[in-house]
Amino acid sequence: MTSICEQVQQGKTSWPELVGEEGKCAVATIERENSLVNAQIIAEGTIIPEIYICDRVLIWVNENGIIILTPTVG
Repeated sequence: MTSICEQVQQGKTSWPELVGEEGKCAVATIERENSLVNAQIIAEGTIIPEIYICDRVLIWVNENGIIILTPTVG
């Protein structure tokens, strides 16, 4: 039996093509392309603990809601 982390890694884990796109739209795209992840929008400048969570994708957006970093699993 494979763990959730191993299952997540079998799907898509990075979305560089979404940089510059609207964060809200990216949530649906990411969760459609890898149904095992939970995509979360995070405002630029927000401080969060640097903890690797294998089924999470952080979507870093600027004040206009535009993605500024490549969303990746972790």
